[in-house]
Amino acid sequence: MKVEILYFDGCPSHEALLPRARALAAQHGAEVELRRVETPEAALAERFLGSPTVRVDGEDVDPGALGRGDFGLTCRVYHTEEGHSPVPPDQWIVDALRRARAA
Repeated sequence: MKVEILYFDGCPSHEALLPRARALAAQHGAEVELRRVETPEAALAERFLGSPTVRVDGEDVDPGALGRGDFGLTCRVYHTEEGHSPVPPDQWIVDALRRARAA
């Protein structure tokens, strides 16, 4: 399994997320790959919904991401039951890791 954190330099949220993501990935036998998105064209090609975007084996951890098309070099805001956050909840990452392991 692979956890990807996609980011762009204009948004620092990925830096706060990285230690947590690495710890969660390690608990599930996965590795974390940090990937910078540099241009609007790359954002479109990567289906980049903003920084940070977290994917497990290519699937966005955000349950609502599949229907979105607002790709670009922006800071991402995650809409959760607890409110808005610049990073996804740990549980979304754990759930994605469990789905990937079961697949």
